[in-house]
Amino acid sequence: MSRKQKNIITIGAELPAELLDLTVTAGLHIRDSIPSNNVIKQTGNYWHMLGPGLTTGASDDDPSGILTYSQTGAKFGFNFLWLAPLTFPLMAVIQEMCARIGLVTGRGLAGNIRVHFNKKILILCTSLLFIANTINIGADLGAMAKAMQLFNPHLNFAGLVIGFSIISLLLQIFTPYVRYARYLKWLALVLLGYIFSTMLAHLDWGNVLTHAVVPHIGFNKEQLVLICAILGTTISPYLFFWQTSQEVEEEILKGKTTLVQRQVVTSTEDVKSMRIDVWTGMFLSNLVMFFIIAACGAMLYQHGITEITSAAQAAEALRPFAGNASYFLFAIGIIGTGLLAIPVLAGSSSYAIAESLRWKEGLYRKLNQAHAFYGMIIISMFVGLAINFIGVDPIQALIYSAVANGLVAPLILLLIVLMASNHKIMGHWTNKPFTTFIGWVVILLMTAAGIAAIYSLIP
Repeated sequence: MSRKQKNIITIGAELPAELLDLTVTAGLHIRDSIPSNNVIKQTGNYWHMLGPGLTTGASDDDPSGILTYSQTGAKFGFNFLWLAPLTFPLMAVIQEMCARIGLVTGRGLAGNIRVHFNKKILILCTSLLFIANTINIGADLGAMAKAMQLFNPHLNFAGLVIGFSIISLLLQIFTPYVRYARYLKWLALVLLGYIFSTMLAHLDWGNVLTHAVVPHIGFNKEQLVLICAILGTTISPYLFFWQTSQEVEEEILKGKTTLVQRQVVTSTEDVKSMRIDVWTGMFLSNLVMFFIIAACGAMLYQHGITEITSAAQAAEALRPFAGNASYFLFAIGIIGTGLLAIPVLAGSSSYAIAESLRWKEGLYRKLNQAHAFYGMIIISMFVGLAINFIGVDPIQALIYSAVANGLVAPLILLLIVLMASNHKIMGHWTNKPFTTFIGWVVILLMTAAGIAAIYSLIP
């Protein structure tokens, strides 16, 4: 008999035998019926480690990305599901490089490009980034307004676009960074709505998983352009700048307010936590991409609905086949991801320009401490807002945005890989050979995507 059993019997010597047996059993097994403190603690630690990587990955599934994935499923069914697991490690490796550069150097991506490369290259990169991001902001604002009208068609489109713009600006400018980062982190969970909405649709999961691992591709212009659009949507330049700058912001929150303090030797624990954060965020991003393509492939493609011109239209088209629950989850997801992605788009442009011109920058600063930095955010938002009132076709706008991204992405990726592989810049934390190899693969793929994006504009 164990010591624990003896103790229980001694304490309960005066109890009836039946009650004593029950007491002994409860004493031996009570811990099995209560969640382990270690599990709760580990879950809390895991959530605490998530931050810039989670919000960066979630922002990648903005309304424009949702449109791209919806079009893919509607036009080609499950044929391109394999792109989700394929792009996941590629995307994660690049974002991990960006985060590592931010942690080790204590500077944002544009600041590092300014220090280590020709200034003309930086001006080209930031100019194209600003153009692409601003167009994307406009498209996302319009998509959010259309999604809100799904709940009430009588709501005024102009009022909704202006309202979303004001809400986003106020949050970016007047919310302290600690609270704002927490808000973005929780908002990332809205993406789970796309997973739940697809689960409610009763898909043939055997068929879905088969297409996820077996590539189906035709080499016609339409399919090649769509593949390139997906690559451009998942591996976007604004993610590179935002990820790097947010790692710096997190270090500043820890009290490392000077560059010298941030360039002190980076700990293994910091890098480990960063990698968990980045890979989690990229996994969530691509998981949502997978479920959106699957949902539209199962319900729209199967019923001959192959032309989708907006994320809101995708939600509306799903309603007859997936039911009201899926419809509302899909629509809420569009609004939530827009609220998450727009600050990332505007902020990444502002970080890039401010670092290029050596302005004071950072969301941790107040408005009166960084007028120019916040001024660029305001300009991005107002130009994006204006796009919705000058008669620009939203699909055409996204094509132009894709072209701008296609031109700048390979160049920025080249600079990222070169910096992350440079021992003088990264010290102990340089790329491993395989990581560098993956980086070069991504550069080649994104170069092909850029060429295809330009090719798509040729009649």
